[in-house]
Amino acid sequence: MAGAAAEQRRLATVVESWLGRPVLIVGDAMLDEWRFADSDRLCREAPAPVLTLRRRISAAGGAANTAVNVAALGGRAVLVAPVGADVAGDELHDCLDRAGVWDRTVNQPGRPTPVKRRMLAGNQILLREDSGDPEDALGHDGVSRLLTALSCATEELRAAAGGEAPTLVVCDYGLGALPAPVRAWLVENRQRYATVALDAHDLADWRGLAPTVVTPSFAEATRLLARAGGTTRPTGGTELHLEHPDGDPTDGPSEMTLGAAPGAVRADDDTASDPAPDRRPGPVGEPTPGEGRVALTGDGLSVTGTGVTVNTRAGEGVDRAVLAESRLAELRAHTGADVVAVTLDTEGAVVGGADGEPRRSHSTPVPASHAVGAGDAYLAAMTLALAADAPLPTAAQLAQLAATITVSDTGTCVCRRDDLLAALDQPTHTTSHPALVGGDELDAIVAEYREAGRSVVFTNGCFDVLHRGHVRYLEQARALGDLLIVAVNSDGSVRRLKGPDRPVNPVEDRGALLAALACVDHVVVFEEDSPAALIEAVRPDVYVKGGDYPPELVPEAPLVRRLGGQVRTLGYVPDRSTSAIIERIRSHSQDPAPHLNDPAPHLTDPSLSSRTQAS
Repeated sequence: MAGAAAEQRRLATVVESWLGRPVLIVGDAMLDEWRFADSDRLCREAPAPVLTLRRRISAAGGAANTAVNVAALGGRAVLVAPVGADVAGDELHDCLDRAGVWDRTVNQPGRPTPVKRRMLAGNQILLREDSGDPEDALGHDGVSRLLTALSCATEELRAAAGGEAPTLVVCDYGLGALPAPVRAWLVENRQRYATVALDAHDLADWRGLAPTVVTPSFAEATRLLARAGGTTRPTGGTELHLEHPDGDPTDGPSEMTLGAAPGAVRADDDTASDPAPDRRPGPVGEPTPGEGRVALTGDGLSVTGTGVTVNTRAGEGVDRAVLAESRLAELRAHTGADVVAVTLDTEGAVVGGADGEPRRSHSTPVPASHAVGAGDAYLAAMTLALAADAPLPTAAQLAQLAATITVSDTGTCVCRRDDLLAALDQPTHTTSHPALVGGDELDAIVAEYREAGRSVVFTNGCFDVLHRGHVRYLEQARALGDLLIVAVNSDGSVRRLKGPDRPVNPVEDRGALLAALACVDHVVVFEEDSPAALIEAVRPDVYVKGGDYPPELVPEAPLVRRLGGQVRTLGYVPDRSTSAIIERIRSHSQDPAPHLNDPAPHLTDPSLSSRTQAS
């Protein structure tokens, strides 16, 4: 028991060590939409269920979900990806904001945001509708702006990390976000990144990148081996192997057969008998979008796509983990990666490094609707652990744990740092300090959190009339670290800043409301017009201000950076501001009662169109 506890503490130390690790994620971002419905009858027109929509959830998907997982696990995530100027794109931006991801996506008018819409009844997925055509290639201008965003985000992360080279995660799912010029730029600029992780449907497109780690699914790994044109390796006994015939025809699919070693019965042998009904079906992977012309062959045994055929019957009874272990060295050679992690869905993963020693991890089988995005959690944790110089067995263990603990319910999987620590039986952030504290108490609070390796986020404002814009702003700020301290201006300070008729609410009320928010850890009142003295005392890891202006224009920015912190500005919620709310109240109190036939005041109030928000 003592040994297990020590091992869990060791793993938790790695989780703590990657806090604030700068990670740039680039690739195919998409929106996951979940529609939950009830069904108790069939429609009259066809034998199809009639669905009554009860709930709709939107979540980041693809590269965007990888970025969300990096941020949720405690990394500093920046996403660069093309996103359409459409409703789905707006929802994706909201998802990134809520997760605390630095949104550096590039707007692509005329190119829709990829969406995966799932309709469920009783937690059973009835259908999935995909939108976003991989044939919608980025134009020359789109590619140019994407490359500019990549270069700027790289330098932004480097500056925020005090000159440390950031980590790069490439998520290429064949949806057109990474055309050849972008791939070439990433290969050419490989030296700008300390650790590089690659998750790609077609790994052959990334020759020359020399990634630190690749995380192919079993289907993606077998496709790569087939296309690499390798010959059959001599084997003995019951060792499993892949066969790839020489001299593939250039105008047809290559044949890749998954089966037993020579001497065993093969499914393509005419003398082979039909498999027993309880035999496990062979591995079948989801094809890449570029292999959209996938069809089941006439014998019902093979799945054929562009360039490769996977014989499913030949894989019956085959242990995919054993097969993956036997080909790790070849996968490393073909990808140029230091580490290869072949993911096996609910069967876990097989990981191999330069030492040639395979590591096997296991997972708990769950319904498919519970595992959407689990690979993103695996990729995020594996990348953060390797970037933090964790040994490969430790990185593999944490990655599998992150993926496993996210699959408890239907939806897109996100692993949070606190959940990972809880799974390791380690305490998450708790404090005995009250929410409302004095300035003299901050030193002890901050020291306690710093000793535990946790990051501190600091913001300040008047917060006179607390509204939805404030709440969302504070939720986004809290997502940037482990502890959120809100400094609120005293009544005298507000009068000097806002005028003699402010504040509307005294500081006791303003502080109590802020302290009641779940996203706020501590509230402190300050008398000065500037929070500079508190910033000196707190030395925040992240200083947050609201506004649609660059961090360089924040007056406190030079002080924060001198103290080793970073500055973030978060956009406001449109049409929400303290000044506008007060003005509406005043105007309504002066107007006579509206006639029953008059339009409702809130429909004609011009202040609702204001995009100005004040604290």
